[in-house]
Amino acid sequence: MSNKNDSTRRDFLKKGALAGIAAAGGMTLGMGTKKAGARALPTPEKWDAEYDVIIVGSGFAGLAAGITARENGSEKVLILDKMPVNGGNSIINGGLLAVVNSKLQKKEGIEDSVDLYLKDLLAAGQNINHIELIKTVATEGQDLAEWCSEKGVEWNPTLEHLGGHSVPRTYLTTVSSGSGIVRPLAKHYTDKLGGKLQTRTKLTGIVREGNTGRVVGVRVREGYNFNYNATNGDRGNTTGTEKYYRAKKGVIMATGGFSQDPFFRGAQDPKLSLPTDQIDSTNHPGATAEALEEMFRVGAVPVHLAWIQSGPWASPNEKGFGVGSSYQIAAGFRFGIMVDPKTGKRFMNELGDRRTRAMAMFNVIGDPDKPNYPISIADSQEGVLAAQTLEKCLERDVVLKFDTMEAVADHFNIPEAALNDQIKEYNRYVKKGEDTQFDKPIDQGMKPIEKAPFYVMEGVPKVHHTMGGVMINTEGRVIETATQKPIEGLYAAGETVGGPHGASRLGSCAIPDCLVFGRICGRNAARDKA
Repeated sequence: MSNKNDSTRRDFLKKGALAGIAAAGGMTLGMGTKKAGARALPTPEKWDAEYDVIIVGSGFAGLAAGITARENGSEKVLILDKMPVNGGNSIINGGLLAVVNSKLQKKEGIEDSVDLYLKDLLAAGQNINHIELIKTVATEGQDLAEWCSEKGVEWNPTLEHLGGHSVPRTYLTTVSSGSGIVRPLAKHYTDKLGGKLQTRTKLTGIVREGNTGRVVGVRVREGYNFNYNATNGDRGNTTGTEKYYRAKKGVIMATGGFSQDPFFRGAQDPKLSLPTDQIDSTNHPGATAEALEEMFRVGAVPVHLAWIQSGPWASPNEKGFGVGSSYQIAAGFRFGIMVDPKTGKRFMNELGDRRTRAMAMFNVIGDPDKPNYPISIADSQEGVLAAQTLEKCLERDVVLKFDTMEAVADHFNIPEAALNDQIKEYNRYVKKGEDTQFDKPIDQGMKPIEKAPFYVMEGVPKVHHTMGGVMINTEGRVIETATQKPIEGLYAAGETVGGPHGASRLGSCAIPDCLVFGRICGRNAARDKA
């Protein structure tokens, strides 16, 4: 058996990316000044269009904001997106939603609590999370699965147990993708609620009144043609027609992160300044920082910008998020083990937090020019076979299937005796219900690895999530550096916000963060009195 794309798989590591992504700084970019608000755009003599609420970004946070604004009485709501299609990163993400005290937890007999949820997030975030924000997500997100279902989202009937979570609490869409959330929400917003969704419209400035300091609108380029450049993102593109849109009640920024922006991520960590065709990312090409910079120009407080997360579940045998990531999250890490091919031994808790796993994997990979990719090994137990992208992984040689453990050892040049000993040792932990080797949580759905055929996937971390962004309060209002108070009329939700996830985001906690604060922003903006 052979793997495809042997040259592609090493592009990610060859030019310093390994050291760059492994390093994560804690410094915050100080862009705010006492006169930061003076850099905002002045009110134009004439507005080209007028809305009650304008939302920039059409992913989870933007759609939740748009739906909620319409439901709270705003008649004219606009969601705009610079890309030719809506959805951003949300439409290609894994479709995983962590909910506390959910109906499925009660059905499966799982005990959970807000305190345990917070404990897990704080452990992953190295205790630098803005705890009031994650507490809001935990308490106000308990109805999210039902809220989404009412709008057409379909969930799997059982919960997932993701790395870093003490208990299973994660819903997964039936299509194993965020598209299973984005498309129903977008349809509900446009078709049922009559909201407007406009693509190919790029934000180029935020308008703030000089006398009141209130954000009253945006400058955009209509008919924008996104022109991705792997060297510098989308900077310098001036296509489209300049227009000014007035927002009578509020502007909600839901523009995502900057994993695909070599300049801005390189400003936080110089080793990440390499072009994106040399450092692979799971994000869509439009995940750049221009909209975030516009918020800094009007005085927003920057938070945690240097904390950039790599997803530990990606494959070196495909580009981007691919199909292997969903398999690894749902099956490889939960029902299998990950070993170092040189030793045949485990080297980490497969359900640890993302940062811890990524760092451990980078240590195993070693020399970027001669990478030693760790492998996950799982068997044919029910949970593995239920992984929704398994067949696609097999078709693309992202996951390989073997009839015996001897064949696995032979293909990857693993010491067979050591591998067999490790499998036996792990199986004892599963039977006892306690992993004394790496403290992996053993839940009731896990079984010993012993039923052929066996499924194996090589792994490599890829740039996935930027924890940094602007500072907000629990009402979703953007905080100003100069006054340390909310900027009236300006809201933000989702990955463009810094603080909730601290040093490293816990898997399946982005969607609840986006949806909860999207709803909060939509509700408060709709009720705002201009």
